[in-house]
Amino acid sequence: MAEVLVYVDHVDGAVRKPTLELLTLARRIGEPVAVHLGAGADAAAQTLGEYGAMKVLTADAAEFADYLVAPKVDALEAAYKAVSPAAVLVPSSAEGKEIAARLAVRIGSGIITDAVDLEAGAEGPVATQSVFAASYSTKSRVSKGTPVITVKPNSAAPEAAPAAGTVEQLAVSFGEKSTGTKVVSRTPRESTGRPELTEAAIVVSGGRGVNGAENFSLIEGLADSLGAAVGASRAAVDAGWYPHTNQVGQTGKSVSPQLYIAAGISGAIQHRAGMQTSKTIVAINKDAEAPIFDLVDYGVVGDLFEVVPQLTEEIKTRKG
Repeated sequence: MAEVLVYVDHVDGAVRKPTLELLTLARRIGEPVAVHLGAGADAAAQTLGEYGAMKVLTADAAEFADYLVAPKVDALEAAYKAVSPAAVLVPSSAEGKEIAARLAVRIGSGIITDAVDLEAGAEGPVATQSVFAASYSTKSRVSKGTPVITVKPNSAAPEAAPAAGTVEQLAVSFGEKSTGTKVVSRTPRESTGRPELTEAAIVVSGGRGVNGAENFSLIEGLADSLGAAVGASRAAVDAGWYPHTNQVGQTGKSVSPQLYIAAGISGAIQHRAGMQTSKTIVAINKDAEAPIFDLVDYGVVGDLFEVVPQLTEEIKTRKG
């Protein structure tokens, strides 16, 4: 069976959930070979093997942290040349899509971004995408070269399938252009204790109806009762009520959680573009004619200032 490269998203060897999803999807089209860059490979290998990685190609160099994405592209290109894979899978983060695009250019291959499903095809892997603000689903395949595919988080449930997970060193040489842009400082984000927005299984978002930054505590309270991430519509972000990093929509982040709760969000097409692939959608809005209700699985016509606190309290009660 052909091998499939999977780029590992991790924090010091702690493998993030989107990578486990990629390993699960990779097994549909071949044998997963993980590419782990940076420190913590030995710790990561156990998890990667548990979820199906036959091999773990690893390289650790200062260039991966000291410069922007180009050194990581060098490493992934080296892995591509060493393995000759049937496909290369990368998480659909901002960095992941840049790495994938640069790799596709280097190896002369086509690229598919933001896939939500993957299956084997007679002429190569077939990716499903949600397009035109998720109004349509398309099935696509790369017609030239080795497919490079980025996959949106929460597109597949991680499934364990123990494999060898043998660690092998990957020889990487860095080009002069790859070290042309140096990272000179980093400022860590303040931790909220909540899940990363694009990876969260549950997202609770607030919009114009929240009516002020001080009222977002209601949205945060509901999110915390569910162990969810907090999102915001563009209207709420533009008003300065919540950080831009939490914006969901066409000009913000795309999310695809198991459960999406929209409170005080009318459902303009720009917002729908960022959350329409959510598995279950619940809306709370006092306007019964709000466009969001055309999209939802469950709708509550009511004042969020009454509904959200009651919902939060009920969830806390049931959790006991």
